[in-house]
Amino acid sequence: MNFILDAVVKAVKHIYNTDITSAEINLQETRKEFEGQITVVTFPFTKFSRKGPEQTGTDIGEFIKNEVPQVSAFNVIKGFLNISLSDEYWIDELYSNIATEDFAVFQPNSKKVMVEYSSPNTNKPLHLGHVRNNLLGFSVAEILKAAGYDVVKANLVNDRGIHICKSMLAWQLYGNGETPESAGMKGDHLVGKYYVIFDKEYKKEIEFLKAEGKTEEEAKKHAPLIKQAQILLQKWEAGDSDVIELWKTMNTWVYDGFGKTYKALGVDFDKFYYESNTYLLGKDIVEEGLAKGVFFQKEDGSVWIDLTADGLDEKLVRRSDGTSVYITQDLGTAQLKYDEFGMNESIYVVGNEQDYHFKVLFLILEKLQKSWAKGLYHLSYGMVDLPSGKMKSREGTVVDADDLIAEMEATAKQVTEELGKVNDFSEEDKQELYHTIGMGALKYFLLKVDPKKRLLFDPNESVDFQGHTGPFIQYTHARIKSVLNRATTNGTAVEPTQLATEERDLIVLLSKFPEIIAEAAKGHNPGIVANYVYEIAKSYNKFYHEHSILQAPDEQAKQFRLQLSATSAKVISKGMNLLGIAVPERM
Repeated sequence: MNFILDAVVKAVKHIYNTDITSAEINLQETRKEFEGQITVVTFPFTKFSRKGPEQTGTDIGEFIKNEVPQVSAFNVIKGFLNISLSDEYWIDELYSNIATEDFAVFQPNSKKVMVEYSSPNTNKPLHLGHVRNNLLGFSVAEILKAAGYDVVKANLVNDRGIHICKSMLAWQLYGNGETPESAGMKGDHLVGKYYVIFDKEYKKEIEFLKAEGKTEEEAKKHAPLIKQAQILLQKWEAGDSDVIELWKTMNTWVYDGFGKTYKALGVDFDKFYYESNTYLLGKDIVEEGLAKGVFFQKEDGSVWIDLTADGLDEKLVRRSDGTSVYITQDLGTAQLKYDEFGMNESIYVVGNEQDYHFKVLFLILEKLQKSWAKGLYHLSYGMVDLPSGKMKSREGTVVDADDLIAEMEATAKQVTEELGKVNDFSEEDKQELYHTIGMGALKYFLLKVDPKKRLLFDPNESVDFQGHTGPFIQYTHARIKSVLNRATTNGTAVEPTQLATEERDLIVLLSKFPEIIAEAAKGHNPGIVANYVYEIAKSYNKFYHEHSILQAPDEQAKQFRLQLSATSAKVISKGMNLLGIAVPERM
């Protein structure tokens, strides 16, 4: 809207003999209850107009209406000048901008961003929390890519440590050589099964030792199973060939299982990091910090940083025995990532229970004077809850991702069949549609909410074809495609001279797509795209119900409405793809 900015600058100069720059003008979207599309805030101009904000707005409005052919009308409400652009302007906007191939296509901006998400442990399957993490990380990466960034999708896999050894030990003791093939289970579920077995047997040992008179703390420490797991970890760190072989075998099972879940969720990665390769990297940074005086050593040999002056506390960065703690590894991995990719921004998609950890991590790297530390960002998100009794989890504690996907497909099938929408589909097409609708429902429900907010996920509510849901938007897209498939076009763009209110409102909304992408990229918030696409679907349905397309009063109106429909479908499809959601051609 640069021509409006230029017109306001010109108006102020002409009427009040005052020079201002376009940066001093506050342009806003006109509120829905008022006529117009663009609003100029006139309060700042009263200091040189020496008139009230309403009269100032009227002066500027009259000048602009006379000077700018695209402006058809204006109104002033208090200190707000609401400008209406002509139908000719919006018709031209549709044909020469929105309907073109390069609409909302951003040029590369020469900035590189890494988005790290998923970060699973290899001792259990992915769960509901991982689902929000994966969908959020993938969508943010896609939005940044659309906004012109060079994006690297990364996954840091937690594949080492005592929790991994617990699954390994339980399999050694109780597995009898069981494999995913022999058990007929996904590999991640099989390994998770043995993690649960370890926990059950360990608790039995704790209760036995407590009955013998030991305290709970003593029992946890001296239970034979935990001691065996610790020995296994020591052997792993020492490179024991048998232990390493078992570790590799069981991790292979897990990665195969994860791969199937990632495919079902529709997420992918460009780069995998493994903690087994990175857990020692931070030790050099500890030495660097000691040399710079950023860290200090205590009498027992442990190394710390004092962050009390920054409102935090003292933080251990290396134990007295020389071993790493979790933040040591994160310091090293952050350096490795930057050395490999030299990105301008590095986004960590991690739940809000780790807020403090990332404050400390980023502050340490700043104090170490890492030039890239200012580009680190923690995309913190809230927990996902389920209505009690809605879904049974495998172990009764957390909801398994594969169970959730199956539940969503089943819910989509039930709702779709009740509506009688798939009677003429082949069995294969039906299954594909149920997956598309189920995943669309799940993804949209989780992504439409600001990432920082905790949310309650209701599978049934998410598949409502009439609500603020993914399936409602998917159905709108299929409806448009159905209209276009039944239409005959003469291949020529026929521009009308006037617009109905619903046509104009839809074009105005479509025109905002580029700024929506830019805003969502800047805020790392897919919810901005999700809610925008819903508004498009709502606006299209209003237009569809108010105006016949195939039975339009004349050929000109028909061709124009077909063009408007095709453009709406394109924006809906592209917007949903940024959320990782497929839109079917028919439903």
